[in-house]
Order: sequence, then C-alpha cells, then structure tokens
Amino acid sequence: MKFGIFYEHQIPRPWGAESERELLQNSLSQIELADRIGFDYAWCVEHHFLEEYSHCSAPEVFLGAASQRTERIRLGHGVIQLTTNQPHRVAEKVATLDLLSNGRVEFGMGEGAGPAELHPFSIRVRDKRDRWEEAVKAIIPMFTESSWEFHGEYYDFPARNVVPKPYQKPHPPLWVACSNIQTIAKAGEWGLGALGFTFVSPEAATAWVNRYYNELLHNANRLADYPPNPNIAMVSGFMCAETDEEAIEKAAGWTFFIFALSYYGRKGVDAPGAGNLWEEYQEWRQTDKAREALIGGLIGSPETIRRKLRQYREAHVDQVILLNQAGKTSHKDICESLQLFAEEVMPEFHGEEEAHQAWKAGVLDGSIQLEELDTQPYDIFSHQNEDIVRLTPEQLKAQMAAKDAARAAEAD
Repeated sequence: MKFGIFYEHQIPRPWGAESERELLQNSLSQIELADRIGFDYAWCVEHHFLEEYSHCSAPEVFLGAASQRTERIRLGHGVIQLTTNQPHRVAEKVATLDLLSNGRVEFGMGEGAGPAELHPFSIRVRDKRDRWEEAVKAIIPMFTESSWEFHGEYYDFPARNVVPKPYQKPHPPLWVACSNIQTIAKAGEWGLGALGFTFVSPEAATAWVNRYYNELLHNANRLADYPPNPNIAMVSGFMCAETDEEAIEKAAGWTFFIFALSYYGRKGVDAPGAGNLWEEYQEWRQTDKAREALIGGLIGSPETIRRKLRQYREAHVDQVILLNQAGKTSHKDICESLQLFAEEVMPEFHGEEEAHQAWKAGVLDGSIQLEELDTQPYDIFSHQNEDIVRLTPEQLKAQMAAKDAARAAEAD
C-alpha cells in the first residue's frame, strides 16, 4: 500500500492579513517533510469560490512550487476541473508541471461541483458529465500529437501543436474523481485510476475493488487512446498521535471538512464574503454526526491506525490518502502526525507493496479471477454515513475496539 497527503487548503474564518500566505507556506513545508520521510504522493484539489472550505483555486501554481522543494514524492492533481478549464490550457499546465518535477505528475480529472462553482463559468450542472467526457477526448491527444483538432458539442478548435509535451510518455497517469461511489465502476470501465473517499467498511472496499477490476478487464470503454491506470485510492480523515484520545482531540479539523462539504452541497454559496462557515459549524461539531466522523477516519494511535489499514490492505486498496490539513488543525500537529505515522505505521505497508503488485499483475493477466460481489449494500462512502450515536472520546475508543473485535470474531 502507498500513502499520500491531501490538500483542500481550508482556512476557516476569521481571516487575517497573513492567513492565506501562512496556509500556503505551511502546506509547502508539510509536503517537503512528507517527501523526506517517505510519503509517496501529495494531492491537491481545484475549487472555486468555496470560502473557508477550499482556497485552492490555482493548484498548478502551488504544485509548481512544491516541485522545487521536493525530490521524489509524486504530485497529484486531485483533480483539475475539466469543465471550468479550456482544454488546451489543461494540457499545457499538466505538461509544464511534469517537466518542472522531472516526471512526477499524476493527472486527476473531475467535473466540478454544483452551481456555486459552475455557474460563474457559464457551465450548466446538467451538462457537466457530458462536457467532462468530451474534454477528456479533446485533451489526451494533445500530449502526443503534433497537430490536433477537435470538433464536438462543447469544444471546437482548429489544428494546433500544443506545447510543451510532458516528460512522462505518453503522458502522466490518469485518474478520475469518484465523489459519487458509482463512479468507481465507471473509472474501471474507462481505465482510469479511481480517487474516492473512505469506504464504509472493509467489506465495501473488497466489493468495490472487485467491481472496479472486473469492469476494467471485461467491460473496457476507454474515452480516448491512453494506457490504463489500474489504481484505487481512497481519501480518509487522519490524525496520528500517541494515544487514541489525543488523536481524537486533535482531529476536529476532519469534522469541519465534513460539515463544510455537506454545507456547500446542500446550500450552495452564501452572499459572497458575508458567510461564516466556522461560526455555523460550532453547533454542528457537538452533534452525533460529528462524533461518528471521528470513528470512520484513520484517527488514533499508531496501533489503531495499523489495525484499520490492515483491513483495507486485505481488500487490495492501492493507496490511502491522508487528510489532516482541515479546519484549524495546527501546522505543528500536522507535522507531528505525519512524522509519527511515517515512523510507526508506514513501514509495515510499504514492505508489502511487492506482494500487492504481484497480486495486481495476476488480476490483470487473468491468472487471478475476482468474484463478482454485490456492491449495492455498500453504495455509500463513510463520510456520508448518518446512522450515528452520541459518544464521548472514551466511548469512541471503545466503539472502535468493539467494531474490530466483531470483525475478528466473524473471521474466526
């Protein structure tokens, strides 16, 4: 299993004159640390107008800076909004970053969110999937063709040679955002890496991993001429500390992430510049939903996190992407959490990567057959789970242990 870190660039109110500058500089320092201590990926979103939730509207600039402060960590667009970007500019930005990073780019592609983001770009929400698919078809040949033209419903342009070309050949690995879990099946069909949230359970992870590979192998429908990127990555709330209680105490940022994500999905944008998400979050953070969120994430001591990760390893998830730059989590807590995880947790799973790649090779060449499992009972990501109870931090730890013991009993 490989590990990434994830950036929305959250910055709850109140803001000061230095808030955004400090956020970006701290994030670069965290990626620099992650590079030194062995993390595999750093992922960065693209969002527009989503105050407090995400101030990451120019990820190519941020990742360009990160490329000059790191040596080995791969730099992921998780994702570029193809709907709000002109196709030629997407290809140009991805190729330039790939050259600057000496071939360390991962190219994730997404549709954008709802009206809050799309309407200012004169994009209708109802068109975003069709527009996204057409953009993929328009963009990918730009990486290799010296003369490329396209004539579609949404994009129509004459032949040009898009320069520069990427360092990786034919282009960086391709991924798609799977904010809707059903898109995992489409990602397999398209031959794209799947970027999604934490599954509701290890059983759900197994079912969806099997579904993904079976779609990739038996129902292939590439959108363009590109090599497949068979990978499943899941984003999870994260905080690693010496004890479960300490980690839970420091992980409030993850609950703000979930609240803000739900808020913009439910209400859209308030009057620009006039809202206060952090203030509205204060009541919600004491609810059952907020407490349950702390159970679902990778939040706890090294042993607790190892135990959870082993369950996803058994499901053959390729990568776990850790999100702890969220809410008002401090730079110090983020760095200490990454360091402890790298020292106490990551070596076990990095050490098993060779065996995982052998399993994947067997799946792809047909020597390992994956059972067709029913994904319908698991048609949800865990951060959307609303079946919750009110718990204290001590009760949270007890519930984590109870869930693990129940699974162990079932296995016996």
